[in-house]
Amino acid sequence: MDPVDLSFTDRFGGVSAAPFGELNLAIEGDDDPASRARNLGLLMADFAPDDQLADLHQVHGCDTVTADSSGERPDADAIVTDRPGVTLMVRAADCVPVLLADAAAGVVGAAHAGRSGLAAAVVPAAVARMRDLGARTLTAWVGPHVCGACYEVPDKLQAEVGSLVPAAVSTTSWGTPALDLGAGVRSQLEADGVTVVDASRCTRESLDLYSYRRDGRRAGRQAGLIRIRP
Repeated sequence: MDPVDLSFTDRFGGVSAAPFGELNLAIEGDDDPASRARNLGLLMADFAPDDQLADLHQVHGCDTVTADSSGERPDADAIVTDRPGVTLMVRAADCVPVLLADAAAGVVGAAHAGRSGLAAAVVPAAVARMRDLGARTLTAWVGPHVCGACYEVPDKLQAEVGSLVPAAVSTTSWGTPALDLGAGVRSQLEADGVTVVDASRCTRESLDLYSYRRDGRRAGRQAGLIRIRP
């Protein structure tokens, strides 16, 4: 039996009112804090009620941390563990949530890769930290994010990111410069010898997902979660 559980959430099954309805997992924002706390409680009760939750205050960088038992929320964009009974979580609303596992070695990780995190190589940093913990044969699940046909950026920004991650260069469906964050992340994973499972959909095009590009401050956050089963 595979000892790893993982999931990407959508926006249904929570208690947040419009425009954040329903399962808004954001740490901050205009949504009622009590609703956000209730949403997190409902999610954990369904996913792993007895687990310790290890999540992050995401800062669009490349810092990677190893989960501890402090209950603190560190400033970082990737988190790893080799301890069963710990659920790792990253949040996103257009950025790329990435879940990673070496089930045989009992090591899992989660990373949040936006434009800055992609350029700073946060996902390779997470892979390296997992290998420090003994991971060898890694699989990554790339979750929902804004697609390369929807993520318009200025020419200069496209060139800056493209110089670091050429696979991320894209064009919108209306013919303007764009970035494909998911393609960039997949190229980094494949270069590191990681097997990639594409579980993505475009957040901007999918109304059952949150999208900051589509909804601005009215957007909540979905999440990716992963754990080693005790």
